[in-house]
Amino acid sequence: MTQISSGSTPASTPKPRRPRPQVMRLTDAAAQRITELTQRADSEIVGLRVGVKNGGCAGQSYTVEYAHDIRPTDEVVEDKGVKILVDPKAVLFLLGTEMDYKADKMQAQFVFNNPNQVSACGCGESVELRPAKIDG
Repeated sequence: MTQISSGSTPASTPKPRRPRPQVMRLTDAAAQRITELTQRADSEIVGLRVGVKNGGCAGQSYTVEYAHDIRPTDEVVEDKGVKILVDPKAVLFLLGTEMDYKADKMQAQFVFNNPNQVSACGCGESVELRPAKIDG
């Protein structure tokens, strides 16, 4: 019996996937504050859920809330011993963001140092974000 070559090359093994970039990173101050919040919460929480919503004079604002569970679509970021759960609709807007915590005599708040932020309103409550550009 004669074998006929099809002229095609054998199936190659797929390339290994490139590791996904971490969506956000935390400063030491933010990680410490998140640890304090999770320890003081009235009910068990797994971390903080971070997202972006439409509204405000600049068009969008950041959201931060307690996360009581991990949703199947959450992007889970573990950094400095704490968990941040990123809303899947916000991933492209938050990619590369550093979350910090600042406290002074007048206010205490999480601050987002976001390379995708185009502008912010004068009061600082809302921002304009553009989706991150993904090379590849």
